[in-house]
Amino acid sequence: MTPVIETKNLSKWYGNVLGLSDVSLEIESGITGLLGPNGAGKSTFMKLITGQMKPNIGAVTIRGKRVWNDYRLFSRVGFCPEPDAFYEDVTGWEFLTGLLRFYGFTRAEAADRATRALAIVELSADKDRKVRSYSRGMRQRVKFAQAIAHDPDVMILDEPFSGLDPLGKRRLIKLVKDFESEGRTVLVSSHVLPEIEAVTSRIIMIHQGKILAQGDIHMVRDLIESHPHMISLRSPAARAVAAAFVDDASVLKMTFGTDGRSLVVETHNRDAFFSRLQAVVVEKGIEVDEIDSPDDNLQAVFDYLVGK
Repeated sequence: MTPVIETKNLSKWYGNVLGLSDVSLEIESGITGLLGPNGAGKSTFMKLITGQMKPNIGAVTIRGKRVWNDYRLFSRVGFCPEPDAFYEDVTGWEFLTGLLRFYGFTRAEAADRATRALAIVELSADKDRKVRSYSRGMRQRVKFAQAIAHDPDVMILDEPFSGLDPLGKRRLIKLVKDFESEGRTVLVSSHVLPEIEAVTSRIIMIHQGKILAQGDIHMVRDLIESHPHMISLRSPAARAVAAAFVDDASVLKMTFGTDGRSLVVETHNRDAFFSRLQAVVVEKGIEVDEIDSPDDNLQAVFDYLVGK
């Protein structure tokens, strides 16, 4: 397939700080997930794609046309930024219609498009409230509304699920998947693996401004399962839990906290550990106050990959 978005040797730095380093990618139609921990270069990459910043080296094209300084392309691109950038004293309705007018739509066209976009993100009832009164989730939804109001065929979504409650996330995930079925191109970033996993199986992994891998999301899952995994739990019977795993082949190491109630387990088979833990807790009637899996995130995977 002909790539919709293409970057060649794309690099950007801020003084002595490297934001992006020699990125060459081809992104086809459909949904592509951009995965990386905070500070990995995701936002820099997206700002370069949307023409908000000029690369120091390299170039970005959308459908074969260079992005930088080509205002004609902007009407075909929708961008939902990660940080808020609102005029706080306008209403959600005024925010959308004002931006649509900048695209050249008439007042009537802007009003019609704003109405439809706000309905899609379920903000119709709050359209006349000032943006400053919006909750974090509402602010996220109105950002998404402005990204789709002009009906773009390329959408760049930077951490769009941030700040949304579970129901709001599910609704937005459905919308993103609907856009794919309409033949649009969507690039969506996140540092939370399940969010990307819910919308696409096609991923790009970015870390410290460099592309580490590109392919199927199952690759990431395999990496998570293959690298040593840390699991912490708190229980008044932490030592009894540890005793049950002394001879368990899936456990590499166990460490007690100073309070005697916390236990950190290092395992190479998370699923096997959790399965055995459940059986031990039920069988011995052990009370567990808390279980946390701090490594169940992309930072752990990237640290593991970079260290190999």
